[in-house]
Amino acid sequence: MLRAHRDAVSPFVLGQVKHFINQQGAKVDSYNAAAILEHAMLEFDLLQTDPATLETGYAGSYARSGMLSLNHGRVSTPVFMPVGTYGTVKGVLPSSLDDMGAQIILGNTFHLWMRPGQEVMQSFGGLHGFERWDKPMLTDSGGFQVWSLGAMRKITEAGVHFSSPVNGDKLFMSPEVSMQIQTTLNADIAMQLDECTPYLSIEAKTKGQITTEREARNSMEMSLRWASRSRAEFERLENPNALFGIVQGGMFEALRQESLEALVAMNFPGYAVGGVSVGEPKDEMLHIMSHTPHRLPSHKPRYLMGVGTPEDLVQGVADGVDMFDCVMPTRNARNGTLFTRFGDLKIRNARHKADHGPLDATCTCYACKGLTRPDGSTSGSFSRAYLHHLDRCGEMLGPMLASIHNLHYYLNLMREVRAALADGTFGAFRARFKAGRAQGV
Repeated sequence: MLRAHRDAVSPFVLGQVKHFINQQGAKVDSYNAAAILEHAMLEFDLLQTDPATLETGYAGSYARSGMLSLNHGRVSTPVFMPVGTYGTVKGVLPSSLDDMGAQIILGNTFHLWMRPGQEVMQSFGGLHGFERWDKPMLTDSGGFQVWSLGAMRKITEAGVHFSSPVNGDKLFMSPEVSMQIQTTLNADIAMQLDECTPYLSIEAKTKGQITTEREARNSMEMSLRWASRSRAEFERLENPNALFGIVQGGMFEALRQESLEALVAMNFPGYAVGGVSVGEPKDEMLHIMSHTPHRLPSHKPRYLMGVGTPEDLVQGVADGVDMFDCVMPTRNARNGTLFTRFGDLKIRNARHKADHGPLDATCTCYACKGLTRPDGSTSGSFSRAYLHHLDRCGEMLGPMLASIHNLHYYLNLMREVRAALADGTFGAFRARFKAGRAQGV
């Protein structure tokens, strides 16, 4: 089988793959053709695991580190992916993301479809050219945003009919439409269109009621049918990137397993766990996290969507997750909550008014440590008092610096996780992490 392993996109390789398929003709069925293309767009190499150690009594975990090769470069996993909903990570310059070590960022299919629209995106050759980001990107399918419109949308087998939240236009999102938009956006990883199964119903007749197993099954089975349609359209469009399937099934373990097995049979290049952090109690979210990720294929990347706190990320790694995203670092920053090695800091508290210390003395971000220029002068390294002042005055620099700090914290946390896995000390790292976060600021 033709196999491509490279650092960046190669039109020659993609052309050779298609030529190989065409030359083989009837000898290559649709499954093999998809498998060949799969290797041309994504490759995942497993580097380390976290086995049990009999000598010390360490029980081990499902944690692992790897290298994900995509069209726009390589990504070391486990990885946190900053969220850039409208084509920008809120309040953070692309150069700042690069400085803090962001390897891959997200874009939102639904919102970019609304504004600026496909024609504009097409004119720039996709999202990379539009927002001037030359590293890997992932786009979601738009399904969660459409679902969250509540009374403004109607879900059918064909897709979702809804009114645009921007101008009220009547619109329709289907697996095929989502794939068409994501092909235009041209991100390295696209997601199938799925129906996000809620924990509490938002439908008019059942609003506030816990989703039943039957409702979760109906939703999960439709997501599987949409997964098949998403893949068919993705391949018809000859999208040169990778498409991930999304495991659904609500809080029901058996449904999650059915969804997982059906998606694995479809042979997606990677898989995501969706429908968590959607209003369920924390213990139920943790239960699904402990059940599902490690049961996905070990030779493919695993993505936990929309999660979460630093504690959630470290636990997710132990459960076998490779990729995370969440709006929490930037959203909490805009609301005055800073993540530190020693717990969460509320910068609006009066006790920070005259504090000369940094947000976190161990942090090396621009807000805490600053930068040294070539001439030896410095910039950055701001005090808690200054961040408190900016927040109280409503100055936009306040949430910008807070966002830089929070994202740096999340990205550095994943660096430390990868280093611990490389050293075979992940268990000890988890203990230090938990003790530090419990210490308090």
